[in-house]
Amino acid sequence: MAIDYEGKKIGMWMFLFTELLFFGGMFLLYSVFRYRFALDFHVAAANENIVLGSLNTFILLTSSFTIALAIAALRKGKGRLSSSLQLATIALGTAFLAIKYVEWAQKIRLGLYPNSPVLLQKSPGEILFFGLYYVMTGIHGLHVLIGIGAIAFMVVYTRRKKITRQNPIRLENTGLYWHFVDIIWIYLFPLFYLIT
Repeated sequence: MAIDYEGKKIGMWMFLFTELLFFGGMFLLYSVFRYRFALDFHVAAANENIVLGSLNTFILLTSSFTIALAIAALRKGKGRLSSSLQLATIALGTAFLAIKYVEWAQKIRLGLYPNSPVLLQKSPGEILFFGLYYVMTGIHGLHVLIGIGAIAFMVVYTRRKKITRQNPIRLENTGLYWHFVDIIWIYLFPLFYLIT
């Protein structure tokens, strides 16, 4: 049975385009409120942990590298190496989520969460900042979790030889999704952590 390689690749790009529209709408919303409440956003961003945010950026960039290496290994017929690199990507994605959990927990302990008494005493711009922070990083975190699940399936398929150098499209499309998730974080990081 012939594999519709181009059709599957185009289908994935179409899906990523719809995701881009979704996140693009959130980035637009952020930009409007950032313009309107520039000082409040700056004050609220002072509560962000730039060390953990930077570490998470490094982790996701490294995970993009490991998934790219996994695809390259598969194309060379090195299925075992590919599955090991996929597992490394899963570990890095899990580390990202663990750090994000620590960040959220710190904010929640400080009372900086939607509709908390502490947050409701702050300015409207700060309330909006944290609302956007939780929504946007939460949705991004969900995408990371979905990506981890998808890569886990790819590990199983690679080990069972359902994904091979002759039939790499599933892993390639999963890699595209993972790169997209990483790129979204590259935009989220400066918006929430590097506001000046």
